[in-house]
Amino acid sequence: MPTRPSVQRILDWLPASLPSGFTPAPFFLMAGPCAIEDEQTPLLVAEHVSHLCRARGIPYIFKSSYRKANRTREDSFTGIGDKRGLAILNEVRQKYQVPVVTDIHESHEAAEAAEAADVLQIPAFLCRQTELLHAAGATGRVVNVKKGQMVGVDAMKYAAEKIVQGGSDKVILTERGNSFGYTDLIVDFRNFPALQAYGWPVVYDVTHSLQEPNRASGVTGGRPELIGMMAAAAAAAGVDGFFIETHPEPSKAKSDGANMLKLDLLEGVLDKLLRVAEAVR
Repeated sequence: MPTRPSVQRILDWLPASLPSGFTPAPFFLMAGPCAIEDEQTPLLVAEHVSHLCRARGIPYIFKSSYRKANRTREDSFTGIGDKRGLAILNEVRQKYQVPVVTDIHESHEAAEAAEAADVLQIPAFLCRQTELLHAAGATGRVVNVKKGQMVGVDAMKYAAEKIVQGGSDKVILTERGNSFGYTDLIVDFRNFPALQAYGWPVVYDVTHSLQEPNRASGVTGGRPELIGMMAAAAAAAGVDGFFIETHPEPSKAKSDGANMLKLDLLEGVLDKLLRVAEAVR
């Protein structure tokens, strides 16, 4: 069966992450720990996930944030230092021969982050920041922009146009739900085909869509037990890629541990998604 066009675009845009001769799976994967919190965890996760993906023909992009700039509390973990975090991302990239994606929050970060990352990610709260989108586009990198909880699908057409205007014609659009009240995020599955109609690969951010933000303690909660079910529903809806934050011990993670998938559960989730995606493609 021919490679899905959206997956082929990812393979054309990014360094090869599959052995030659593989027919790519119907979707690609962005996965890794929420943040670079030490030197060991990113390498451990990248090794494990890249092995799972190569064995299944899933194009893989390692994900981790070198700096967490958007935090609820003053004492929340933000990173181990920008240069150190970016160096670890570059080490993952070279050691495991996988592309990497990381967040940027201000326009002046784009050029430096682009030296270590193949994909620059625009966080959901910043999806309308024109200068930031232009700066990300100006690097020529692939740019993944997350749909803000506060905006409708139509807004993402203009976010993509800003990235193209900045200089990159390589855009990924990511859905992570819309705010319902103050703490719930609801995923409208009609958004996937609506976003795909703009002509860019579309990703479902599974783990962040299951967050329970702004709790009274100032520590974000989550529903990781629903990851498999929600991801399978998105696979049935024909989404192009999945964004899944994963960690060997989520309860000990320094950022977003409450909604991350335990690393040893990822294999079962991927196999389920492959079965669903193959059945509907």
